[in-house]
Amino acid sequence: MAVRSAGGLSARQEKIFNYICDFWRKKHISPAIREIQNDLEISSTSVVAYNLKILEEKGKIHRDDKISRGITVPGLMVETASITAASFTVPLLGVITAGSPLPDPEDVNVAEAERIEVPIELASAEKLNEVYALRVRGHSMIDALIDDGDVVLLRYQLTADNGQMVAARLLDENAVTLKKFYLEHDRVRLQPANVTMEPIYANPANVKIEGRVVGVIRSLV
Repeated sequence: MAVRSAGGLSARQEKIFNYICDFWRKKHISPAIREIQNDLEISSTSVVAYNLKILEEKGKIHRDDKISRGITVPGLMVETASITAASFTVPLLGVITAGSPLPDPEDVNVAEAERIEVPIELASAEKLNEVYALRVRGHSMIDALIDDGDVVLLRYQLTADNGQMVAARLLDENAVTLKKFYLEHDRVRLQPANVTMEPIYANPANVKIEGRVVGVIRSLV
C-alpha cells in the first residue's frame, strides 16, 4: 500500500508539489511539465499530468491547459509579493525581431537567464505569473509605440484572439517575430504596426503562438 501524507498525497505528489513551489520561489515562473519530468526523473509526461490532475482535484494547485507553464499555487504569489517590496523581476529570454523573423532565434535557459526588473506600478507578482521578457530588435511595431531596444513582457500562452500582439514562431523557418495576430479563414496574417511594412501570411499549421504581449518597458537610450 502506498504511503500517503496527512493531506492525502502520495510521496510522488508531495515531491511534485514541493518542486513546483521551490521552482516558483527561485524563478518567479512555473515549471513546464517536461521540466518536472526531467528534474524529478519521472518516466513520462503523462505520469506527471496524471499527478498534477490529482493535485488540482485536492486544491493544491490550479492549472490552465491553454497556457504554457499554466500551473499556479494558491497563495504562493502573495507570499512572494511580500518578499519583493518595490519591484518584481521576470526572465529575459533573448531577442525578438519586430521586422522580418529572426532566422536563428535565441533560446535562453530560464534558470540561467538575466532578469529584468518590472516596477511595481506596472505589475504585481500575481500578474507577472507566467510572464517573460524579450528585447525588441527592429521598427515594425513603431506605430504601437514599441521601438528598437524596448523590452516586451509576454505571458506564456498558445492561443490568441484577433488583434492581439504576440510572439509567433514560424515553424518551417524556425523563426520568431513580434506582430499582431489575425486568423483569416485558411491563413494567418501577422500584421506589423508600421505603414511602410507588409504583413506576413502563413498557413495556420506553420504558426505557433509563444506568448501574448502584456506590457512594454521602453528604452531610455
